Amino acid sequence: MGEIYGLDGKRLQEQYAAHLSDFSSWKEADHAEDWLLFPENMGEYLSIDETSLSQGELYTILTNKSGKGRKGALIAMIKGTESDKVIDILLKMSESVRKKVKEVTLDLAPTMERIVKKSFPKAKMVADRFHVQQLASDAVQKIRIDHRWQAIEQENKEMELAKEAKVPFIADVLANGDTLKQLLARSRYLLFKKQLVRHSERLVSFASA
Repeated sequence: MGEIYGLDGKRLQEQYAAHLSDFSSWKEADHAEDWLLFPENMGEYLSIDETSLSQGELYTILTNKSGKGRKGALIAMIKGTESDKVIDILLKMSESVRKKVKEVTLDLAPTMERIVKKSFPKAKMVADRFHVQQLASDAVQKIRIDHRWQAIEQENKEMELAKEAKVPFIADVLANGDTLKQLLARSRYLLFKKQLVRHSERLVSFASA
């Protein structure tokens, strides 16, 4: 706005905060940097998570799912993720309001679990599906890597045997032209694609071969 109207932007910002807005009389101003509560936005189904806003500072964010990220969705924003501090702030909301909460979606961190248990005693806790998917992905990758190392060890043994027998080593080749070791090395993302997508990519690969 300063550039548009030929004004000093910093001065305009200062004037707006001090005179044009109601910031100076805002009753939350003394603690707004540390926490904000909007109990009027409370609902039965909530989400809680940590978010990094600026300069790596972490905030605990509590939202009403029915708000779908729009106006009225934010219930609490609290600086930090220390459970005792977050609980103390959330307990500023009346017990009757907090007991209306039926379900809270959270990640699998013990800190978040403790916050929910203490703050919303009637609520059922539901694991965030994205964190569950990440755990499943990590588990599948561990299995893939374990199988790859087994395939590498097996191939090394066969190469040694071929060397001792003074015959050329020829690795078994799968239908797609890869050895087992090669397939396990490049199949990291293939395991998470839909079957239809995998089938389409296979047809394209065969057609271009």
